[in-house]
Amino acid sequence: MSLFFKKSNHKTDNTSTYLESKIVNELKNIQITTSHDENLQRLKKIFNKDLDFAIRKFKLFHQISGAIIYLYSLVNKETIRDIIRQLQDHHGMDENETANITHYIIENLLYYTDVKTVKDESKIITSIVQGKAIVLIDGIQEALVIDVVEKEKRGIEEPETERVVRGPRDGFIEQLPINIALLRYRLPIPEFRVEETLVGTRTQTKVAVCYIEDIVNPTLLKEVKMRIDAIHIDGILDSGYIEQFLEDIPKSPFPQLINTERPNKVVGNLLEGRVAILMDGSPSALIAPATFNHFYQTSEDYNEHWIISTFVRMFRIIALIFSLIFSSIYVTIISFHPELIPAKYVVAASSGRHSIPFPLVFEVLLLELAMEVLREASVRMPQQVGGALSIVGVLVVGQAAVQAGFVSPITVVIIGMSTIGSFAIPAYSAANTFRMLRFVLIILAGSLGLLGLTLVLIVVVNHMLSLRSFGVPYMSPYAPLNIEGLKDSIIRAPFHKLKMRPSNIHPKDTTRVGEKVKDQTNYNFLDEEERENK
Repeated sequence: MSLFFKKSNHKTDNTSTYLESKIVNELKNIQITTSHDENLQRLKKIFNKDLDFAIRKFKLFHQISGAIIYLYSLVNKETIRDIIRQLQDHHGMDENETANITHYIIENLLYYTDVKTVKDESKIITSIVQGKAIVLIDGIQEALVIDVVEKEKRGIEEPETERVVRGPRDGFIEQLPINIALLRYRLPIPEFRVEETLVGTRTQTKVAVCYIEDIVNPTLLKEVKMRIDAIHIDGILDSGYIEQFLEDIPKSPFPQLINTERPNKVVGNLLEGRVAILMDGSPSALIAPATFNHFYQTSEDYNEHWIISTFVRMFRIIALIFSLIFSSIYVTIISFHPELIPAKYVVAASSGRHSIPFPLVFEVLLLELAMEVLREASVRMPQQVGGALSIVGVLVVGQAAVQAGFVSPITVVIIGMSTIGSFAIPAYSAANTFRMLRFVLIILAGSLGLLGLTLVLIVVVNHMLSLRSFGVPYMSPYAPLNIEGLKDSIIRAPFHKLKMRPSNIHPKDTTRVGEKVKDQTNYNFLDEEERENK
């Protein structure tokens, strides 16, 4: 039971520093001096152009010169005042403790938990730009680093792209500690692990790898960490950067990691044995490995009755297929195979085309392009205007195009139904892939007819069958066939039937539902009570 992971193509170049900060590189392994004024002058020389750079001098024990250095745009001003007050108000210390002033300050004066000492000047510079305060004491070749950063944050709201009717309404935000707290709230167990690493030689972005220790496959966890450590780039601004480095096949248009802003969805996948990746500054979490199943399923499927969820999943699959091939089948039949149209529908299908000056494939492509432009415009416009723009575009522009004779009414209906079908795909990244493939199918269908349509579908299906996400077959549990996995695919079986975790990721703990769970089918507690009374 081992995973055959793809060997990472990314190499860590520990000797290359051209992506890193020039100032930090020049100061590596250079320690601060005991001269208070000399240290301050070197810091002023580096930050002299920065508007938010601040130095506040004070007297420690009313006799020793000291200073606290920080960027006031990043720190909590009240915390800075507290630190200065604690350092200034203390009158003195015993003579036998003067040998180690910094430790005395940490243990007796400051009540902040995140305080450490550094000597390396490059670490001091890095700490300042990260929003930490530096305390320098005259005569001491050591600096105190205090975490006083204060980041602006927005409220916890339901994700716009993953709305549900029944289920939790909270979603991730841009602050990593809050996102981790949302996960710990749902997983109050000591086995839930969060490991932190830094990615981006200049941005030094915090990335957290989350997993449940006694469930996750160690080989999967090792591979995820290895691929993250192999990322060598100057800056990471969103989880989408990381996703593109972690993919098994970067050239594939299909998403190979799950992207979500819902904490409950992340926890559900962690309980199945997957690994979640969170990034500071991004509300989107990545989950690995992913299969095609995940892109037409939602967390709401598990909150509803299993029969309802199964029917909804079937509708989504139908909508997905419908949005992908409906317009290309229309082009194929009208242009190359009109004999496939039943006799009573021939007049209806061809009556609106006699006045159209363009070939059908060009007409369909033109309308598809117009729909994509309207969709993109409505997304980029302000929310109050975007909805009105899409309605005006569909009604006014579509009706005007029909009346002007550029497109036929049936073509508008076909393209409209294909577009509506694409909205039923829950995963936005997967929907984008099928939107792109739709253009390829239309062009090949208009050029080669049914043969072109069939060839493209064969290539797409073959490509999906060859895909892997961290060694897991993309089309599992369909290929390779896994009967147990089919219980949570298009069909969502009752929970008492989903006893095992997905076997394709080989979790340590394979049991999800205990043996004591009773099947309530045709169970009547009144009959049992009557038997006990007899």
